Amino acid sequence: MGRVRLEAITWERLGDLLADRLLDLKPDDGSPWPRIAFDGAPAAGPGDLAQRVSDALRVRGRPSLVVGAQGFLRPASLRFEYGHEDVESYYGGWFDTAALWREVFGPLEPGGDGRVLPDLWDPTTDRASRSPYVQLPPGGLLLLHGPLLLKHWFPFDLSVHVLLSAGALRRRTPEAEHWTLPAYERYTAETDPAATADVLVRADDPRHPAWSG
Repeated sequence: MGRVRLEAITWERLGDLLADRLLDLKPDDGSPWPRIAFDGAPAAGPGDLAQRVSDALRVRGRPSLVVGAQGFLRPASLRFEYGHEDVESYYGGWFDTAALWREVFGPLEPGGDGRVLPDLWDPTTDRASRSPYVQLPPGGLLLLHGPLLLKHWFPFDLSVHVLLSAGALRRRTPEAEHWTLPAYERYTAETDPAATADVLVRADDPRHPAWSG
């Protein structure tokens, strides 16, 4: 990643600025539903930022739907086929990307019906979640959050990457999940999300983020 000028900001102000930016966002493919990525390791809290933006959009009169990639994990029998700490499986096989295409992105394509499934699988019970579909009206925004999102060629109209330095990522990741850290090193090397994303948020200090975009 080259040198990027970052501006210190509060989380509240960041949510407002991103919401204001999204109000005028028009998908390039003609879809009436803008699709936004909030990419980052769980320790970086991309879901918290997605929810903050959703709240700011609601105040501005725009509907949105927050969807977590965690709700599209594959069954445990597939995730743990090669062991509970297999980095290769975590990097390339834990998330059901086919289901995300079918249940989330497909309905939001031009000519789609806007009926999105907010989650498919409950990782706690390891069973189908059986959540009802949500009707996203034209002009409503999809706010998808999760790790490793930018390597799948999903049709995002704007992407936000919440970045942690290697040291901060290790400190804020539970020790039992440290085995996943090499996957994020590989993601950085192969995808360079900090340079790929439209908006970069550096969250080493959880109280005072910095952003560029």
